[in-house]
Amino acid sequence: MKIYTKTGDKGETSLFGGKRVTKDALRIEAYGTVDELNSMLGVCRSLNSVQEIDSILNDLQQSLFTLGADLATPSDVQNKSVTRIQETDIRPLEHTIDSISEKLQPLTSFILPGGNRAAAMIHLARTVCRRAERLVVQLSHEEEINRESIVFLNRLSDLLFVLARYVNALSNTSEVKWNS
Repeated sequence: MKIYTKTGDKGETSLFGGKRVTKDALRIEAYGTVDELNSMLGVCRSLNSVQEIDSILNDLQQSLFTLGADLATPSDVQNKSVTRIQETDIRPLEHTIDSISEKLQPLTSFILPGGNRAAAMIHLARTVCRRAERLVVQLSHEEEINRESIVFLNRLSDLLFVLARYVNALSNTSEVKWNS
């Protein structure tokens, strides 16, 4: 199988279902940013040495592939090979947030993103997640999309925040409070 097809040489690409759109279309920007987030989580995994964290990040990467396929498939396309994000995909995120939060000291002030390398990269991934969320919200104003994708990204950014804090806590790396 060849990697290059030459079908995108004129600045267009195909969505699932066959519709051709320009590569700068909002839908492409949205799922491209989800792809960027997925790659960032791969970097986070490479900087991490804790099996529990790696397992969480692996699960998130798997879910982000599902989300990318969901966003790449217009709502009017019925493709049995494409799984849509559902409420059942959001519950595990909430469970993980709750489980990790129980292990952390309560926040009493804002903290600066950072800490050890893995935590700092997870904070950066969180900001990419927020950008993806903004793009998906913007897309929802222009096209019909699966609304659960917005909820998923919102919850995922919360999870990445507590996960970064947890990675710092596991390595005894202090959080830096924001001096207001």
